[in-house]
Amino acid sequence: MTKTLDVITVGRSSVDLYGSQIGGRLEDMGSFQKYIGGSPTNMAAGTARLGLKSALITRVGDEHMGRFIREELQKEGVDTRGVKTDPERLTALVLLGIRDEEHFPLIFYRENCADMALCEDDIDEGFVGESRSLVVTGTHLSNPKTESAVLKAITLARKHGARTGLDIDYRPNLWGLAGHGDGESRFIESGRVTAKLQSHLHLFDLIVGTEEEFHIAGGSTNTIEALRAVRKVSKAVLVCKRGAAGAVAFTGDVPDSLDDGESGPGFPIEVFNVLGAGDGFMSGLIKGWLEDAPWPRALEYANACGAFAVSRHGCTPAYPSLQELEFFLKRGVKQKALRKDVQLEQIHWATNRHNDWSTMRVFAFDHRMQLEAMDGATPNKIGRFKQLCLQAALSVQAGRPGYGILCDNRLGRDALHAASGSGLWIGRPVEWPGSRPLVLEPELGPDYGGLGEWPLENVVKVLCFCHPDDADGIRAEQEATIGRLFSAARRNRLEFLLEIIPSKVGPVDDETTATLIRRFYEIGVYPDWWKLEPMVSAAAWEKTCAAIDENDPNTRGIVVLGLDAPEDELAASFKVAAGYPLVKGFAVGRTIFGQAAREWLAGAISDNEAIEDIQARYQRLCSLWDEARRVAVGRG
Repeated sequence: MTKTLDVITVGRSSVDLYGSQIGGRLEDMGSFQKYIGGSPTNMAAGTARLGLKSALITRVGDEHMGRFIREELQKEGVDTRGVKTDPERLTALVLLGIRDEEHFPLIFYRENCADMALCEDDIDEGFVGESRSLVVTGTHLSNPKTESAVLKAITLARKHGARTGLDIDYRPNLWGLAGHGDGESRFIESGRVTAKLQSHLHLFDLIVGTEEEFHIAGGSTNTIEALRAVRKVSKAVLVCKRGAAGAVAFTGDVPDSLDDGESGPGFPIEVFNVLGAGDGFMSGLIKGWLEDAPWPRALEYANACGAFAVSRHGCTPAYPSLQELEFFLKRGVKQKALRKDVQLEQIHWATNRHNDWSTMRVFAFDHRMQLEAMDGATPNKIGRFKQLCLQAALSVQAGRPGYGILCDNRLGRDALHAASGSGLWIGRPVEWPGSRPLVLEPELGPDYGGLGEWPLENVVKVLCFCHPDDADGIRAEQEATIGRLFSAARRNRLEFLLEIIPSKVGPVDDETTATLIRRFYEIGVYPDWWKLEPMVSAAAWEKTCAAIDENDPNTRGIVVLGLDAPEDELAASFKVAAGYPLVKGFAVGRTIFGQAAREWLAGAISDNEAIEDIQARYQRLCSLWDEARRVAVGRG
């Protein structure tokens, strides 16, 4: 059977609600960040980030949280064919907090949850047979029904020549040994649990656990004795995690000292959050295991991935991309609190973004001032018109990728909210229209706290009228505003689009835009997107793209704005811009909606006529861009 997958993980899947406040009791948490969770789910995502083709076998509920897990896994690149939807049970939830270096309170909401209903019928032989390896965790051996499912998956994996691995992942309260409030508990002795684990250890090629987890697997609180007890029933490679001391691997007999095992280099970093560190460790270990790296190298991957996890908030969101891991291993630790390492965090953010936006056909109807100036315009009518624009955009999109909108919240709120979940890229402006020096919309608040109310799929878009020849005062004021806004966007996990228009301020040449771009990078602003004026000079485009590439090779890219230009002028600018791979598409507004807006607001055309006109113009621009790109690629 063809092996199309590197690893399948089996078991728990939950939504983690992580307390945003650090240093307090879980009782005192005021807000939570939502992430995917559960060890097998974390590992599936963690290995996918490292370039492996991973999949997950689990169950989720037929509700919002179940859909969230499925969608997040797909965004991470995880194969979700093995994720079954349970129509009767809810998705598991976990509430977690960070109190200090030693205490991480958590509560498991897993009563009759979906993943604990996993059964043998959920295990498909053809699917399991596609994978080079199968990794399970200990929790699903705690219940006869899930145990049967796990054993079937392991048997089929071994039948088809796959490697098998066990992360002991011992949580006493998930074995019924501790109360609901003791989710933080990591070890309680239990002959029953030891016997259950030992009855299955012979099925694995790799067994991984902390010292406490080997204590439960081996039935002794002496780590060497416990490891030797495991060795008596299993020929697996044993990997024992030792916290700050790193980890060791034993491929044969267990020596008298843990220090005599094979080890990999550790990383001296600040411990911020141990929750999920083991799953990050396991993700790196699986990478090394499957590429047959020497164990010291595999443990280096594992230790590095674990280091990322303990230094950041959350589990899966903390795990590195392959590019990030390679950079870290080459450069080393510069700042013990990795989440405060600016260079590393930029790579982490930029290489773990979700969704493919390699093509951007964006219909911009975020205009406010221009629409308010039209005859017949009122706030209510402008809002209704923007809903017509959205209908036209959705009609052209027809469920396909590569389409988007720019829409504001002040006048276009209904359209903006209706666009959520449609598959459109959604940019949302924050600047007060026409302001120079830059002033932001009041809805953001003086500390930009309004961004905390935004859906994560909204992209913060800000337009700045600026020029290299600006006086020092206005430059400093505008840069300070953009710098604070950029920081606030990152803090709220929102992508950031910076639009700059120098031609409205002063004369431009081939260097103007590139000079501005370099300046923003100098002050620490790394936009996910740049929205730039069309440039007809190849030299200007080359200098602009070079300024971005040399500062942020992982940027999402550039979209070209329209400035109300006629279609033929835009077509000409598209032909030039499409020759540069960094330019992903366009973001054009009045060229598409201007005529329809004037006529509709004046009562001269109907809703349907407006939609038809907008749709036709938007479709023509999409075709012009697609053709320009096709020709440019053909030339290349």
